[in-house]
Amino acid sequence: MSKKGGNLHWIMGVLFTALIAGIGFLLAMIPGLSMIGPLAAAIIVAVFYRQFFGYPEKIRHGIQFSAKKLLRLAIILFGLKLNMNVIFQDGLPLLIRDVAVIIFAIGVTLLFAKLFRADYSLSLLLGVGTGVCGASAIAAVSPILKAKAEDTAISAGIISLIGTIFAIGYTLIRPMLPIDAATYGSWAGISLHEVAHVALAAAPAGEDGLAMALIGKLGRVLLLVPLSFLFIYIMRKKGNQDTDEKVAFPWFLLGFIATSLLGSYVLGVYIPINEAVLTFISAATTFILTMAMVGLGLNVSLAALRSKALKPMLAMTITSLLLSGITLLIL
Repeated sequence: MSKKGGNLHWIMGVLFTALIAGIGFLLAMIPGLSMIGPLAAAIIVAVFYRQFFGYPEKIRHGIQFSAKKLLRLAIILFGLKLNMNVIFQDGLPLLIRDVAVIIFAIGVTLLFAKLFRADYSLSLLLGVGTGVCGASAIAAVSPILKAKAEDTAISAGIISLIGTIFAIGYTLIRPMLPIDAATYGSWAGISLHEVAHVALAAAPAGEDGLAMALIGKLGRVLLLVPLSFLFIYIMRKKGNQDTDEKVAFPWFLLGFIATSLLGSYVLGVYIPINEAVLTFISAATTFILTMAMVGLGLNVSLAALRSKALKPMLAMTITSLLLSGITLLIL
């Protein structure tokens, strides 16, 4: 194959993931399907494409570029959503509480996974997604944990779907809860899966409820960085004991930290920036992450989904219910 032909196939592969991502966004506008969100919708389309038409081998390099390189770019851009100044102002108690939530989510998910004899890799990814920030956290730790592409895609799809169901459930029971808007927002922020789920659940509680929800959630997002470094240490130690396989340093995490600092202390402070620009960057970040998940979703086998996903999803759902109940009681 000529270099020109190879470049064309690479471009076509990237555009193919963008096309399916766009279809996911369009599907998410349909009443009913809007509940699961564009990321989960795009993964489902990618999985079904693979089952009916097979993997598009000619454009594999472009698809893999989306699955690997664009995935890291999305994580770096995601840092702009993290306002570190707000977290540090709220202080140590917030971070201690969020650490407890992450430990609980991962530990209990793995405990139920062991009881159900569920797939360990999927269960660990779902535990991380439940405790930290959903699909974004899964995408960040997957390269460190050397998770299979199909496991990453499956877990991201599950976390988006179950998280959306929980967020809708929160909005339905909110009027029946004997708590004020700020307390309800704090509960949503420390117990729901993704930033989008937190915003969806907390918006009906008004500005105070939404503000408290986002503060609670941002602390968990910040803890993605130390959690990732902890996984690096564990994987390197495990590699030295087992195969001497080295774990590559995830340089994109430094980019995540850099954009977090940029968004928290530079943009809007020293460099004026229009709110519409920030909104566009946020939407672009979600679209790029969706393209990456499409690339991963094309690796998923429906047979593997049926055999591997049900038990980890059950373990994660039970953990999420327990997390919701316990955090509501202690607020």
